[in-house]
Amino acid sequence: MTLPMKRPPATPIPELFAAPRRKRALSEEERVLWESVARQTRPLRKKSRAAKLPDGSPAAETLLAAKPGSPPKPLPAAKMSRAPRPVAPPLAPLGRRERSQLSRGRKEIDARLDLHGMTQTRAHRALSGFLQRAHSDGLTFVLVITGKGKTTGPESERGVLRRQVPQWLNLPEFRALVVGFEEAHVGHGGEGALYVRIRRLRV
Repeated sequence: MTLPMKRPPATPIPELFAAPRRKRALSEEERVLWESVARQTRPLRKKSRAAKLPDGSPAAETLLAAKPGSPPKPLPAAKMSRAPRPVAPPLAPLGRRERSQLSRGRKEIDARLDLHGMTQTRAHRALSGFLQRAHSDGLTFVLVITGKGKTTGPESERGVLRRQVPQWLNLPEFRALVVGFEEAHVGHGGEGALYVRIRRLRV
């Protein structure tokens, strides 16, 4: 008769995970030390504000280039300083002696411009070109003939250029070329012409 084999006693399986350790309570001395350290610490800021630097400085460019993950922002273009344009000097009337010498022919008239029959646009263009050439050529006195205008018709339609030319000569674009002007002598056209003194060309 065969006897049944006895099974060996089961070996107890070791626990895979140890029971969690209980946290040790702080002693009174450790608690006091911890509270002292906690009072002296301050939370860190999320983003530190960079000090403001003047645009265009090397330090500002370095900070912009050092930011990772974001393209550097273009610096604002520096405003170019423009030299102010020189203000044209005011006109000065011709002296009595100069006008007398011109009317008697003792002073020569260097050039003449006749605006008879021109429209205002054409006359303005012709006067501008004439005075620019006289200025660049170093002329001194020129005669500008405007005409006296029609003797018939409404006053508003008479002598348009006779009224307009003196107003044009007072504009800054012409004052840079002209020193002054006066009504011409009767022998040179009287109230229908002007003696114009040209400003000297600066060297």
